[in-house]
Amino acid sequence: MAAAEPRPAAGAVLAENQERSAAERDAGPPGAAPRDKPVCLIVLGMAGSGKTTFVQRLTAHLHSVKAPPYVINLDPAVHEVPFPANIDIRDTVNYKEVMKQYGLGPNGGIVTSLNLFATRFDQVMHFLEKKQQSHRYVLIDTPGQIEVFTWSASGTIITETLASSFPCVVIYVMDTSRSVSPVTFMSNMLYACSILYKTKLPFIVAMNKTDIIDHSFAVEWMQDFEVFQDALNQETSYVSNLTRSMSLVLDEFYAHLRVVGVSAVTGSGLDELFVQVEDAADEYEREYRPEYERLRKQLAEAQSRKQQEQLERLRKDLGAVDMATAAPTEAAETPSSSDLIMSRGNPDDSEEDEDSDTDDIDHSATEESKEVDAFGNFLKERKEVVQVRNRKCAVPDDP
Repeated sequence: MAAAEPRPAAGAVLAENQERSAAERDAGPPGAAPRDKPVCLIVLGMAGSGKTTFVQRLTAHLHSVKAPPYVINLDPAVHEVPFPANIDIRDTVNYKEVMKQYGLGPNGGIVTSLNLFATRFDQVMHFLEKKQQSHRYVLIDTPGQIEVFTWSASGTIITETLASSFPCVVIYVMDTSRSVSPVTFMSNMLYACSILYKTKLPFIVAMNKTDIIDHSFAVEWMQDFEVFQDALNQETSYVSNLTRSMSLVLDEFYAHLRVVGVSAVTGSGLDELFVQVEDAADEYEREYRPEYERLRKQLAEAQSRKQQEQLERLRKDLGAVDMATAAPTEAAETPSSSDLIMSRGNPDDSEEDEDSDTDDIDHSATEESKEVDAFGNFLKERKEVVQVRNRKCAVPDDP
């Protein structure tokens, strides 16, 4: 009978699988560098720009390179999510019920749902910290109405909470097919610029739908001011004059802007996108994290200073109370009401030692005699009362 081949222990197999999965996670997409924490990709964009489809394509691409992401859906009004979401806001907040209970419209319902979800976002951070060794990227899909997330308090809370613990990169998805007009293109760029300065995070513009039209014209408009002016000269509307003026302002914005052409349908341009993501994550570690650490340290110092001031104020108040209570004692030995209550029938020894005209009187005998007399008077009064009551209650004889 042939000897059976030795089989590794279950623990060794599990350890090997964990090492393999960790190695695959660290490998990630092409150009990715190993990191201790996952990179959070916050996907923003105008309604209809293809954000959800873009997140679906990113998820599929990362699964194909053996680096599955941690996906969070923050759109409470979406009917179906075309990707596997690890955390879904719809599991926590019922969007239609919020509209009904608070009497809100669609946008108000989304804002209120986000506000309710933001109150529990510390639990989301707890989940992310538990899973940070298993995932290289965290994908966050935001609501369709961009202003609902970008300019709301809940959106700011979520963004700043993520950025305080993990490297964060904002990806602004732009509909290239709808930006062929210089005026529409300028509107998109102005919104992108406002989001950049609002979030203060590394920023990437993903020009989506390049399968319909190539994004090279938009890149040329950003790089060559005269080409953009020539395109604007063909516009005769009043807005074109404003656009011409604003284009001069955005030159500095274009100079440091990361732009990638992608297609959420075909998946083209994703490799270049992740190269830009890695560069943006390095920028976060190099420039943004020190700033966040400085602000956090500043806040901790301010809180500590405030606590010290409160303690010092309390110490002064307690000192003032002590002085106020000590002053009357030194000024005059006036007994308070509590002193009178406590000293009744129990005079101090010093008072007993003083000479008095009544020292020759036996106080104990006097007190006992007073008690005997008082008790006798009480019995006499009670006896009279009982006699009167008995006379009234007596039944008269029949005539």
